[in-house]
Amino acid sequence: MLMINEFIWEYPLLIIVGFIAGFMNTMAGGGSLLTLPLLIFLGLPAAVANGTNRVAIFMSTLSATAGFKSKGVSNFPFNIYLGFSGLIGALIGARIAIDIKGELFNKILAVIMILVVVLIIFKPKINYSDLLERLKGKHLFISMIAFFFIGIYGGFINAGIGFVIMLFLHYYNRLNLVKVNATKVVIVLIYTTGALVTFALADKVNWTYGLFLATGNFIGGWTSSRWSVKKGEKTIKAFLVVMVIIMSFKLWFF
Repeated sequence: MLMINEFIWEYPLLIIVGFIAGFMNTMAGGGSLLTLPLLIFLGLPAAVANGTNRVAIFMSTLSATAGFKSKGVSNFPFNIYLGFSGLIGALIGARIAIDIKGELFNKILAVIMILVVVLIIFKPKINYSDLLERLKGKHLFISMIAFFFIGIYGGFINAGIGFVIMLFLHYYNRLNLVKVNATKVVIVLIYTTGALVTFALADKVNWTYGLFLATGNFIGGWTSSRWSVKKGEKTIKAFLVVMVIIMSFKLWFF
């Protein structure tokens, strides 16, 4: 009984942090930069923490996908094409992640995030009434290639990948930020499924921690998806800038 009570605080903590991470991931990204350190702090080896985190990502993107769908926001079949392209890359990245750590890439990603902030603040104006969404033909082909490589990193560690996905979909495919988020969660859901299976087959998932973390992620993803549709693009943009600055600082210094 003493042992049970001694560690009972871990489970509500996982749910709370999971909710925050699920909300962050749906609105912008960076939730894994909270959940991965927490799982390691609770005693999981890095590879197991990485695999366990995929349970939560899977649940948050599943609930966020349902949330956007309930609001009538969807980008089918474009999101499916990119999702399966990312899935192929994620299977490769997850295999690499089982044995290799990614500290150096985190440093590089921190620099990329700062560049993202600069682009968001100083980006040229896009008149969506004059520019059509670019979802077919050569734009679809180039997007599928890009998301294969994005999927490799997503399978490897996933932390901060939401910022990269949002940047690409917004600037290259010309999606507004509400549609960007709705498309992003479907893509991540598809490739995370493959990554989770890969980690699970390698016995790198702590299912108890993963399911408690996933509970919070599920609620956070659902809440954020419906809230972001109501608040619109300006709110998402402000949230994105703040989260990029915070996460890039964490990646570089911690």
